[in-house]
Formats: sequence, C-alpha cells, structure tokens
Amino acid sequence: MQKFLLTGTGGFFGAIARLWVDTYVSSRLGTRFPFGTFVINMSGCFAIGVMLTILNHRLNINPGWRYFLPIGFVGAYTTFSSFEFETLSYYQGGGWFIPVLYVTMSILIGLVCVWAGTMVGKLAA
Repeated sequence: MQKFLLTGTGGFFGAIARLWVDTYVSSRLGTRFPFGTFVINMSGCFAIGVMLTILNHRLNINPGWRYFLPIGFVGAYTTFSSFEFETLSYYQGGGWFIPVLYVTMSILIGLVCVWAGTMVGKLAA
C-alpha cells in the first residue's frame, strides 16, 4: 500500500509542477510552438537522469523514493502523450516544419538532457 501512496503523492506534485511550468513558459514564449511541453519533457529527461542515477548508486536510500520521484513525480510531470498529440495537431494544421522540428529537437535534446542528468547524478552519488 505504501508504494501506491508514494506514487500518488509524487504524481500529485508532478502534475502541479507540470501545470505551473506549462503556464509559465507558454505565457512567456507563446503557443506557436509547444514550448511549454518541450521544456517539461526536456527538464523531465534531465530530472529522471539525475534521480535514477542517484537511486541506483546509493544503496542506502529508502526504496520508497523510487515510487515517489521517478514513477510518481516525473511520471505525472512529463507529457509524452501531450507531445504526441501536439505533434499530430501541428501536422494536421497544415504544416510539416513545426512537427518535424519538435520531434527532432525533443529526441536529440532529450538525449542530451538525460545524459547531463546522469552526469550530475554521478557527481551527487
């Protein structure tokens, strides 16, 4: 039962963080490109790299953190399904440039963010 409570609590905070970041970024950069979702996905890639690296290298950390942080918080914070829907919507809106740019940037920069997160996690572990 504890793992469900930890996952749900992490998910609550992740969902709130997602809404806040999306609102903030979109209000600053506009919505012609899905900047809010992009920033969320890239920061989520970085965060999961840091979190899982630390959790995998520090054996004395309570295993409950695995439920709260990467599964609960990051699971609710990241928005891959929104990413896919936005990509399709931009394509159906009549263009291919924005969806191709969005997918390409998300994959390439996402990989860099995961790598950077693992490097930071190794330094902290």
